[in-house]
Amino acid sequence: MENKNHFDYIICGGGASGLMLAQALSNDSYFDHKKILILEKEAKNSNDRTWCFWEEKNSAWDSIIHKQWDIAEFKASGFSKEIALDPFQYKMIRSVDFYKKIKSELASKPNITTLKEEVISIDDQKNRVTVLGKKEQYQGQKVFSSIPTTVHLEHKKKFPLLQQHFIGWFVKTEHPIFDPTTIQFMDFDLPQNGNTRFMYVLPFSEYEALVEYTLFSADLLKNEAYETAIKHYLNQKNAGEFTIEDREQGSIPMTAYPFWENNSPNIMHIGTAGGWTKASTGFTFQKSIRKTEEVIAFLKTDKGLNKMKQSNRFWFYDLLFLDVLSKHNEKGHMLFSLMFKKNKSERIFKFLDEQTTFLEELKIMLSFPVGLFVKALWKRIF
Repeated sequence: MENKNHFDYIICGGGASGLMLAQALSNDSYFDHKKILILEKEAKNSNDRTWCFWEEKNSAWDSIIHKQWDIAEFKASGFSKEIALDPFQYKMIRSVDFYKKIKSELASKPNITTLKEEVISIDDQKNRVTVLGKKEQYQGQKVFSSIPTTVHLEHKKKFPLLQQHFIGWFVKTEHPIFDPTTIQFMDFDLPQNGNTRFMYVLPFSEYEALVEYTLFSADLLKNEAYETAIKHYLNQKNAGEFTIEDREQGSIPMTAYPFWENNSPNIMHIGTAGGWTKASTGFTFQKSIRKTEEVIAFLKTDKGLNKMKQSNRFWFYDLLFLDVLSKHNEKGHMLFSLMFKKNKSERIFKFLDEQTTFLEELKIMLSFPVGLFVKALWKRIF
């Protein structure tokens, strides 16, 4: 008699990366006869976050795009640059729409089961993996986990750890201060106070926007510090009276720690827990799409999950950038300014999306103060 709690694949965590992987498995006929289980401790039926990314104008996500923009602006003290994003668009997805779309697609797949369950432990026993939940125990041949780990905290000396931490307000203002066609990708024209600090603004109309105060630094601030900065920014823009319609808050680890080294033959860490967040920017959504495609292709090789190649030259670029940014956090605004000053916009976004050629990457790298990066490289090699 078949064990009802035995599956071919178990996905622990029903966030972006877990649901992307489940969707990709369900869309590939190669996996039609695989029993797949998704374990997620939360209902995932509310808008708990937003994801933004740039991509070509037409894509599989267009049905749930909340808003898209064709123009971005970069600002720093004494310098600004308007960026026509063509052939890309900057797109925003609300998580509630993402969850609804994927869960609706998966509901029609008889080989996929979703359970509300909190995972306690995952144990690779060579011929199978045991997943212990609060309610029951499950067996899987292969397990994919997006559950956050803290293993990178033990290696901060070798792999510097910064946080992309922020508080964002969805505001409605008295005066029309926003340009709904243009995002503020990074606005560094504010006090840096020894860190890398900027405003990130996604406008929905002349009166409505998400205004986010963001830092790339090691230590978080008290909530009042973020909120005071947002108030000051809105006052400077002559917003007048404003109401806060919603809030979001987060802290994304920025580290080049090789999370994949903790994979075993039958367990793979995915999403931020697997190093799928781009270490130098904190963007995760688009990289998770690419990594999901790689996982699907790799599963067809029947090799151990720890054999999938994860690092590339972009990982090493991010490692060097974080080495510099962690040592010279006050120079972040200068580094990003030089990149935007000295490069075509399309090249920058291709580079951040890890789609550039080595020649294009060399042009990007020559934008930066050579000495800072040579020192970082020297320390990495010797």
